[in-house]
Amino acid sequence: MRSINLTSQTNTQFFHIPNIYDYFELMKPRVMSLVIFTTISGMYLAPSKIHPVLSFFSILAIALGAGSAGAINQWIDKDIDKLMERTRKRPIPSGRVDPAEALTFSLVVSLISIIILGLSSNWFAASLLFFTIFFYSVIYSIILKRRTSQNIVIGGAAGALPPVIGWVAMTGNITYFPIILFMLIFLWTPPHFWALALVKSEDYKKAGIPMMPNVVGQSSTKNQILIYSILVLLCSITPFFLGYAGYVYFVSALFMSSIFLIFSFALIILPEKKLEMTLFGYSIFYLFGIFISLMVDKFINGFQL
Repeated sequence: MRSINLTSQTNTQFFHIPNIYDYFELMKPRVMSLVIFTTISGMYLAPSKIHPVLSFFSILAIALGAGSAGAINQWIDKDIDKLMERTRKRPIPSGRVDPAEALTFSLVVSLISIIILGLSSNWFAASLLFFTIFFYSVIYSIILKRRTSQNIVIGGAAGALPPVIGWVAMTGNITYFPIILFMLIFLWTPPHFWALALVKSEDYKKAGIPMMPNVVGQSSTKNQILIYSILVLLCSITPFFLGYAGYVYFVSALFMSSIFLIFSFALIILPEKKLEMTLFGYSIFYLFGIFISLMVDKFINGFQL
């Protein structure tokens, strides 16, 4: 595998011919996997259904839309990505993909994704996908990221929309439940990314990104992580109290959210334990676990929303 990567880098350097994996990496596949999962969750939890083939193309379209937004983000961040240890090996700063080719690729894929979603489900869902791509690429990447420590807080709205888009793809409308799903991811995003920022603060400082730890300090950031973790817990159990989920979900959500809260509190009272990456890793597991619990609960209880 190492030799393949080296060959790719050599080809790109002289001929600007990146391989398929370079473009795939440009679309942030790890982020795409979470987007695909939450999209499928939103579709499954929706009361209406469309033909399985159309569902497949809807999922594909949303995944491509998320990937195109990630690619545009990497094109915008090409100057700072090469300064950060965490991102300097990405396709553009490493020289494996030409910036102009990356931008063309991302814009074409974004347009294709919107058209596919509009044709396979409905244009309301397609308009939400367009808004998500625009919000992440322009509002977050260009306007917020380099200007405010609230970049992740506000920008998190883009990452919280996939389950809503999945729901709308099935139903053509929005009710309270997909809004709760949106709020759950929206509130989860700050503690998730701030946990990483606590560890990578020097990296962000080098690139001039005003992440929360660099602006208000580690102690204040940990306090805000705790506050958001409390809000996540409260939001996570809301579906049960509003009748959207049963006891299977309630017990699971309360248990997982309590662990999230304990880790967040431990950051403050046990700083010597260096639990930042533990919280970061658990937060990923948590989000998958919450949505799996919702789907299992619906499968068992058959809620009609």
